[in-house]
Amino acid sequence: MSGTAGSGTSAERSGWTGGSARPVAPGLHLVATPIGAARDITLTALDVLAGADILAAEDTRTLRHLMEIHGIALAGRPLIACHDHNEAEVLPRILGALSAGKSVAYASEAGTPLVSDPGFILARATAEAGQKVIAAPGASAVLAALTVAGLPSDRFLFAGFPPTAAGERARFLSEMAAVPATLVLYESPRRVRRLLAELSASLGGTRRAALCRELTKKHEEVIRGTLDEILAALGESDPKGEIVLCLDRAAPQAAGAETIEAALRVALQTMSVKDAATFVAQTTGAPRREVYQAALALAKA
Repeated sequence: MSGTAGSGTSAERSGWTGGSARPVAPGLHLVATPIGAARDITLTALDVLAGADILAAEDTRTLRHLMEIHGIALAGRPLIACHDHNEAEVLPRILGALSAGKSVAYASEAGTPLVSDPGFILARATAEAGQKVIAAPGASAVLAALTVAGLPSDRFLFAGFPPTAAGERARFLSEMAAVPATLVLYESPRRVRRLLAELSASLGGTRRAALCRELTKKHEEVIRGTLDEILAALGESDPKGEIVLCLDRAAPQAAGAETIEAALRVALQTMSVKDAATFVAQTTGAPRREVYQAALALAKA
């Protein structure tokens, strides 16, 4: 997710001690960079940026600035631009360096490479060439939003940016309607009110959600409530900054009697009547009392 690392003037701000760069193992290192505050980078990421033989970045200016904040010198090392428009073109150069035993650090403009950012073509080709792909994990707008949304996080689907074309967008929203997991979407601040209205129409205005804005930045804000409540809270003005929208999972739809009976027959092979009834009720959305009575009947048959 795009953005610019926060302010800072020295390596002391991060706690990174710097000094002489330590050797970095050969391979492609996917480096997560801050989505807001520059301090949010990890010490491992700083070590990789300081010691890699070659640096590659979605936005070379942003990476240069981040390195300057943390006191890391480029020191004559190659810095290669690698983004959506040229990823395939620069691939041979990077693969050639990797085959020669070099270490390559790749960083998105902000956040984790491949998560709605470039890097997939590079990472897949590196793996297929038998070279190591190594993660230097860190900031991710997806996980930051899940952390503060107040919605179930045991199962989630990151769906990225909804399509902008009307037909594709309608199909996308239809596919999302019944997903039994918390949904995480990115959206432009210019289109987020439209998205909320569309989701209200397709999923129901009472579906709970959390609109997360400017995560980890000075003006961070989280608006929680139903889709209709969040839309009303925004009023007539578009919000500013980076937006992540989290949606509560679809409520389970109650299954029919035949489906419940079939599920109980399987569950009763390895579970007690009580446990089977609880399991099937949870997975089918049927009332537990009814499922329990059906389980008793099957057990006695």
